[in-house]
Amino acid sequence: MALGHWSVYLILCENGALYCGISNDVDKRWKAHCAGKGAKYTRMHKPVQMKEIYTDLTASEARKLEYHTLQLCNAVNQLLWDDAIVLMGLPQ
Repeated sequence: MALGHWSVYLILCENGALYCGISNDVDKRWKAHCAGKGAKYTRMHKPVQMKEIYTDLTASEARKLEYHTLQLCNAVNQLLWDDAIVLMGLPQ
């Protein structure tokens, strides 16, 4: 497997939902989500915290894993969230 610089991440939204996305610059993507310039979902549901669940991927691998993650039930996504390391969060 060729290593890349893409990641699959989860964002915990203010309403308790988890949003899944991919990026090759997670810091920039987090800032876009927080500024209301990210995905439509995170414009409507304020992001609270971001965690990477898969890293060092090619763009193709990231898209496939994002799709797979979106197919999982909420309970499994919650387990992924619980096991991931916090990358960014809103200041308290």
